[in-house]
Amino acid sequence: MELKDKVVLITGSSRGIGAATALAFAKAGSKVILNARHELPTELTDQLDALGADYQFIAGDMADPAVVADFATQAWEAYGHIDVLVNNAGITRDKLLVGMKLTDFDAVLNVNLRGPFMLIQALIKKFNKQRSGSIINLASVVGLHGNAGQANYAASKGGIVGLTKTIAQEGALRGIRCNAIAPGMIKSDMTDVLSDKVKEQLLTKIPLRRLGQVDEVAQAAVFLAQNEYVTGQVIVVDGGMTM
Repeated sequence: MELKDKVVLITGSSRGIGAATALAFAKAGSKVILNARHELPTELTDQLDALGADYQFIAGDMADPAVVADFATQAWEAYGHIDVLVNNAGITRDKLLVGMKLTDFDAVLNVNLRGPFMLIQALIKKFNKQRSGSIINLASVVGLHGNAGQANYAASKGGIVGLTKTIAQEGALRGIRCNAIAPGMIKSDMTDVLSDKVKEQLLTKIPLRRLGQVDEVAQAAVFLAQNEYVTGQVIVVDGGMTM
């Protein structure tokens, strides 16, 4: 699929992987709809402006059903259609299972799994009508093999994998594709706070011996949007950690 002038909606796109994905699609000539709970940082808008990007921003909390329904309508009306949806918004509330509160579990599931479900459900009839649409969900390697202290996060991302494959099956006859990306250890605000000792331990588990870059995850999203014969897949971007 040629990405020039295609409309791409990316949730949780104010920083990190989401922001990098927005910039990657903007560089490809797409019209980009960004989303976050708060305003976009000036650094990101400056980068988009420097690219001459055609973009809009719609604030919204993807955990709130009423907000998601209104957000979906606003996003579709922004350009009259949507070609690519990237469900990137996500949070963590890490604790060992013995100390994890139900509120910690629910908060993560609500944003990371229920949010994408609600947004896809709100847009699926429109995708069906236009007989096209590429949906890209952000999973995680944690959703594939689990991780101590992340029962809620792992459950949400494992759920994303199942949701992705189901939507791929349901949408195929209408020309709707659905794939997921499972990033590994990506350099971000979360990894920046880790001690050098912890980083060294993590690198021993990664064959490429380095953390990934947000741009490398964004490139996978661009690939999945472009290739019209790929659906129901989980693309792992982790430097070989889960081989």
